[in-house]
Amino acid sequence: MLKVSALYIYPVKSLGGIELQQAEVTDRGLKYDRRWLLVDAENRFMTQRDFAPMALLKVAITPDGLQVTHTPDAATITVPFEPQTDDKFDVTIWESVCPAIRVSDEVDAWFSRILNMPCKLVHMPEDTHRKVDIRYAHSGEITTFADDYPFLLIGEESLNDLNSRLVEPLPMNRFRPNIVFSGGEPYAEDIINKFTINHIRFQGVKLCARCVMTTIDQETGVKNKEPLKTLAGYRRKGQKILFGQNVIHKGTGIISVGDELTNISLHNEERFLV
Repeated sequence: MLKVSALYIYPVKSLGGIELQQAEVTDRGLKYDRRWLLVDAENRFMTQRDFAPMALLKVAITPDGLQVTHTPDAATITVPFEPQTDDKFDVTIWESVCPAIRVSDEVDAWFSRILNMPCKLVHMPEDTHRKVDIRYAHSGEITTFADDYPFLLIGEESLNDLNSRLVEPLPMNRFRPNIVFSGGEPYAEDIINKFTINHIRFQGVKLCARCVMTTIDQETGVKNKEPLKTLAGYRRKGQKILFGQNVIHKGTGIISVGDELTNISLHNEERFLV
């Protein structure tokens, strides 16, 4: 039996995540997940891949908005749920372009100071419908400022297996999943096709190729060689190192830790195990 064991959202793309006991599934993913985005002077997305100190910015949800804290000096700012400007423009995430609204001058100035470079924080409004990678879409599914898909699914046993191969075990936050499940064998997520959680339908569409972000300690912002060095030895396909599966969905509602993954069907994806 597979059960949801953890749920995570990342309100500002590439900043700290928030672990939840219960989450609302919206038309484009979990509520608040990656609805905000930092962009550079050319309105291109910023992530820890290029700016590792972003890991030191932690996010909490408060009644007034997002509270962002810079852990080295405890500096904080509250990002309102609704933008305070009408400054709407296109932003770029990889090859995808979509409209966004700048939050405020105050917020821009704070992030620019903390990260020591000019940047802006933008929000995705409800009327922005950014489609998932069309090569894997089924019915025009949409997502937020996530890389390409609304959910990332990882099994606890997959991380346990990886950690058994490492000198120092790593926490799940290195991999930034949305849904973590318990039960099953290591890498069971590789071959999961369709499943439901609390009557909401999900479908695995593409194994997740991992990048340098997984090597960044989320507490210190320091890069290392692991886990990519070890994963490359047994989870490589061509030039890609795979861990977790990207998921799309149909339907809205509430999912909770402890919910069962049901109505599971499998596909023929290779598992890349040794």
